[in-house]
Amino acid sequence: MKKLGTLLVASIVLALGACNDSGSNKRFLPPSTGPVNSLMVVMDTELWKGPVGDKIRDEFAAQIIGLPQIEPLFTITQLPPKVFKGTTTYSRSILYVEKDSTVLAHISTDAYSKPQKVAVITGPTEEIMIKNLDSLAPRAIKEFKAVELAEAQKRFSRSLSKDKALEEEFGITMNVPSLYKVGKREKNFVWMDIQIPKGTMNIIAYSMPWDSFENDSTFVQDIVRMRDSIGEKYIPGPYENTYMITEKAFAPYVFPAEIGGKKAAEVKGVWEIHGYPMAGPFLTYIINDKEHNRKMILEGFTFAPSTEKRDYMFELEAILKTVNFDPQAPAD
Repeated sequence: MKKLGTLLVASIVLALGACNDSGSNKRFLPPSTGPVNSLMVVMDTELWKGPVGDKIRDEFAAQIIGLPQIEPLFTITQLPPKVFKGTTTYSRSILYVEKDSTVLAHISTDAYSKPQKVAVITGPTEEIMIKNLDSLAPRAIKEFKAVELAEAQKRFSRSLSKDKALEEEFGITMNVPSLYKVGKREKNFVWMDIQIPKGTMNIIAYSMPWDSFENDSTFVQDIVRMRDSIGEKYIPGPYENTYMITEKAFAPYVFPAEIGGKKAAEVKGVWEIHGYPMAGPFLTYIINDKEHNRKMILEGFTFAPSTEKRDYMFELEAILKTVNFDPQAPAD
């Protein structure tokens, strides 16, 4: 219980420090470390090999929706509690699991470094620990993802594009890394991309009339129809009469979202090239921009054959989520 006690005391110290406006009692915290989308799991190795470890893998290494191949939500590194000290405690996202008489499912902020999230699970039996994991996992995944998104945004914010195409066409801004270049700009359409080792990462933006999606029962079909028409008009394939469409074999996944302070639909799926064997994942936000009587569409898509795409799509998500509908005010 020594490490757990240290973590809980750290949480209390942080809470007390946060109440002191003068900041005189605040501790110095080193910057957190680790690759984006990595998760440090601190638990006994035998526990890791059993049902509790299986539950952790099921939840935190689950397959990501919308990618063409199997890739985990987080890249997990397991480490026994006795070596959880020094710089290993600086990991940005940590799951601490221990068999103990205390029953606990808790998330701590900035316990050892900053920014950091530490989820703590304890229980006297494996069954209770698994039950605690069930209850805490959705919130922990949400908070881990939030801190990872913030880290991704921090990394690319050091060098941002100064291109004004998005602001001039749509009255919006995004924090787009300077390596992305505008490859196509037409009325109501902007396409930016960057070369990666085995392909490209792409961002497109366009708007649709406010009443484009009036029927909930046909919402998914209408999204596919919209994407396919935009692909045919603006996103050609390598040969004549080839162009981007939504993969025909599977319908995209649609989730409610909020982006740029506005309600939106988040759409994940796979694109393909009509008439040519090319494909890859896409992420689309259909944003309710009532002030301008339009649906603002932001999309990121990747072409990276024979390469893992999780982190590419995560970067695109991080960029799209910096959208600002008030260019006079800084984006979050």
